[in-house]
Amino acid sequence: MVRILGNNLSNKKKIYVALTCIYGIGIPSAKKILKKLNIDENIKVSDLKEENISALRDLLETEEFKLEGDLKRLISLNIKRLIDINSFRGRRHLKGLPVRGQRTRTNNRTSRRQSVFTRKK
Repeated sequence: MVRILGNNLSNKKKIYVALTCIYGIGIPSAKKILKKLNIDENIKVSDLKEENISALRDLLETEEFKLEGDLKRLISLNIKRLIDINSFRGRRHLKGLPVRGQRTRTNNRTSRRQSVFTRKK
């Protein structure tokens, strides 16, 4: 098991898929990172050499990427800002309803059900 940014990467998975366990990295960005480091994206995590792991760890810990806690904090601050300025999107976030214009008359039962229990304060 390789541990990067507090996440254990499974040895059985290919490296580009295993990197998606890190919050903020999807498959396209994982492939870009591996291409930048000249690491083959199809090798498994267990086959990585120690210098590849350390290079990957060093690249991800730079300020170039917003990952894990920093990204979650940034997203929550953006939502808080929308709520504070009392925008339409902020009010939808506060009520727990869909924010991006989805239909609520017949769909979105789960979000409407969750809003009854968790959003009342």
